[in-house]
Amino acid sequence: MTDALARIHAAFADAGVTGRLHAVDIDSGAQLGAGADQPVCTASVHKLCLLVTLHEQAAAGSLDLTEQVDCPPEGRTAGPTGLAAMLDGARLSLRDLAYLMMSVSDNAAADLLLARVGLDAVNRTTARLGLTGTHAVHTFGELLATIKEDAGPGGARSLADPHVVARLRALDPDRTNHSTPRDMTRLLAAVWRDEACTPEHGAAIRRVLGLQVWPHRLASGFPFDDVHVAGKTGSLPTVRNEVGVVEYPDGGRYAVAVFTRTARTSALQPAADAVIGTAARLAVDALRAPEGGTEGGLGGRGGRGGF
Repeated sequence: MTDALARIHAAFADAGVTGRLHAVDIDSGAQLGAGADQPVCTASVHKLCLLVTLHEQAAAGSLDLTEQVDCPPEGRTAGPTGLAAMLDGARLSLRDLAYLMMSVSDNAAADLLLARVGLDAVNRTTARLGLTGTHAVHTFGELLATIKEDAGPGGARSLADPHVVARLRALDPDRTNHSTPRDMTRLLAAVWRDEACTPEHGAAIRRVLGLQVWPHRLASGFPFDDVHVAGKTGSLPTVRNEVGVVEYPDGGRYAVAVFTRTARTSALQPAADAVIGTAARLAVDALRAPEGGTEGGLGGRGGRGGF
């Protein structure tokens, strides 16, 4: 296990990132961590907390997931995907908004859902689940507004300047939506064990997480037809994250959370994207090794060898 952690740290260093990671065997409790309890900016990973809150309220009868929501083009939260990038009005159900929020990380869909359930409800849900290091400070539109304000008159172009990026509140866990890698794997494990919601709603959450379209981070570490990866990414300037669950055909289920920061300010960060899959694979391989487990964890499952 010490060797696995060394290889994970080396992979982060080679990619030029500061990495935080936690991985856990959902069934045995075997776990591996690198900075697992360090506060991190969640970015769009926090949409997972919103998704669980939505289904918790649906299970309680507080809302109907088929409820229709008008989505006018005026006032939509900005973003490059989904409703945020569309030009015309639309009308969608809450559950279809949730699909767009998770599959393509649609900011506009996320804020429409937040308008329905409330930011305080998201924080009550994470508190109920014991995620003491997790807190939602603002909506996604408000998060983007802080970036615009902190960037100053130079606008988006100024985000190439490291000095400008260094002052962004959106990158400070004390002033933005935040969590820890261990909290996120705890949340995922609760979803996969049907502890976060009723089994019906847990299955719906797992389905939507499995429909995410981005294969270049967590999923890139598991390029096998018989291994299923379900997850949620998060991105901000210098930040690349993903949390998810990796399921093997022998029944092994592993929750993994990887959060990275880089000093590079370029919009495209292929090395940071790729190392998320690399680090996750190294962690899962370690948990599946016959002697697997650390931090007091139990033995892992036998399986594929090293990455």
